[in-house]
Amino acid sequence: MAKAAPTVIGVLTEPAPPTWWGTNRHKVFLVIGLIAGFYTGTHSTDSDAAPHTEQHRPAHTAPDHPNPSR
Repeated sequence: MAKAAPTVIGVLTEPAPPTWWGTNRHKVFLVIGLIAGFYTGTHSTDSDAAPHTEQHRPAHTAPDHPNPSR
């Protein structure tokens, strides 16, 4: 008894090479992100804001007890 000839299910083809955008989009997004971050960091100050001053705190939070055995 002879074997049946194999049937062709599909044909593999090599995919097309990626376009310029497909190759370089991560670089474009990196540059855009760096520019946006720099712009946000240098232009987001509020000139009307009051300067931050540190609050004075007491040197001790509770008075010392006269009787140390307590």
